[in-house]
Amino acid sequence: MRRVSMATRDELIAAVINRYGGSDRREKTRILDEFVAVTGFHRRHAMRLLGGRMQCRSAARPARRIYGDDVRGALVLVWEASDRVCGKRLKPLIPILVEAMERHGHLKLAPEVSVRLLSMSAATIDRALREVREKAGRTRRRPAASSIIRRSIPIRTFSDWRDPPPGFVEADLVAHSGPSTRGSFVQTLVLTDVATGWTECAPLLVREQRLLSEVLTELRKLLPFDLLGFDTDNDSVFTNETVRDYCQEAGIEFTRCRPYRKNDQAFVEQKNGAVVRRIVGYRRLEGLPAAAALARLYRTVRLFVNFFQPSFKLSGKERDGARVRKRYHAPATPCQRVLADRRTPEEVRRRLRCLQAALDPVQLLSDMRTAQQHLVDIADSLCGTFEVTAPSIEEFLAGLRTAWKDGEVRPTARPKPAQKRERRRPDPFAQVTGQLRSWFEAEPWRTGRELLERLQTEYPDAYADHLLRTLQRRLKIWRGEMAHSLVFGLSHDVGAGLRENEPGLAV
Repeated sequence: MRRVSMATRDELIAAVINRYGGSDRREKTRILDEFVAVTGFHRRHAMRLLGGRMQCRSAARPARRIYGDDVRGALVLVWEASDRVCGKRLKPLIPILVEAMERHGHLKLAPEVSVRLLSMSAATIDRALREVREKAGRTRRRPAASSIIRRSIPIRTFSDWRDPPPGFVEADLVAHSGPSTRGSFVQTLVLTDVATGWTECAPLLVREQRLLSEVLTELRKLLPFDLLGFDTDNDSVFTNETVRDYCQEAGIEFTRCRPYRKNDQAFVEQKNGAVVRRIVGYRRLEGLPAAAALARLYRTVRLFVNFFQPSFKLSGKERDGARVRKRYHAPATPCQRVLADRRTPEEVRRRLRCLQAALDPVQLLSDMRTAQQHLVDIADSLCGTFEVTAPSIEEFLAGLRTAWKDGEVRPTARPKPAQKRERRRPDPFAQVTGQLRSWFEAEPWRTGRELLERLQTEYPDAYADHLLRTLQRRLKIWRGEMAHSLVFGLSHDVGAGLRENEPGLAV
């Protein structure tokens, strides 16, 4: 049983004592039973408190003055000599430190002071040094606000998902940063329902908790069922006051996974790869045009994935030594799972059947390919002003019969075309390149430092020392060209001579 604090016990005594005094024998027995069960007091002690024969602990016990100023002064000296360690570390160190300091003549304590100093507990040491630490600037560090909020959010592991109804989702962010995480880039908020696998995606222009709450509000409108649970990782964009208060006001159960345990969010982690990475790819997306193009793509993706993409769902697993055998339910689309769940309201079933009857999978796939191409054009260019012309449904359907011959058909999966790297700054040696080349060809053993000093002599105040690295790179290219000419030019001449002297090869 969890023990209540002394302050809570005092409040409970103040609230019960008057009612206890004015009750009959039977009512007193019932009040006393509850009071003992809550406080953990002995029954006779509880009777004395409620009967008014003992005063409750209304104020903190005054500190008993056991250790005098001489003991405290010796403690401060020993604490400073230990390099200001904490009480738990200082307690076992005091006998060693006092003996060493007395041996070297740094300390001389009276026997009674030495006995009291050695008898101090770690908690007493910390209390005695509290004021000294505050003046010395060594106060206990308070936990960050984010960690306090994180501890207020309950943890849910993978094994805690028993058989939740539709509406309990796992959430995660997928970063579209490309090869570098520097700067600002678009991210995707992914929601995956645990019971059905229904997946919703939306772009986030920036990592901001209030924006995330607004996007979550829009995704709740798209879900075919009410959002009942919201399970996230420990990212600060999720575990904060804004999102926590949002879930409390909306009646959503807010939980988080264990740190560094991605399997606790296995459902959404699988969709990160199977849906977001497979359809969007790994290009860097930044700016408002890319976010708008991504939102346009997700409007089609949500219908195609949830209505026409069957997936497996784990039904159970058994471990036999190092071997794990997994069993899966029959493949089904998220829409089929929502319709088959007995807890789905009939109104939701009706709306989903009407929507499914109106959807054309080929048209959805064509729109998705067009949106992917638009997204690729924006990501691979410096400006996002491209408009992709969508083919007619007849042209797209005809192309499906031979699309396998072209290999990869998803525009987002094709590699980004290699761009030739060109000089971005003016050439500082443009005026003297010919002169430098002539100096190098005449004396190829000269170093870059020697050639730069020669330039500085002929052109004072024109070429600073920081241009040395640029000149060295230029010399490296010239030396490579000279070596290539010497080696392959010589081999060409020798090979030609051999062919002329070889019988049957002379022309």
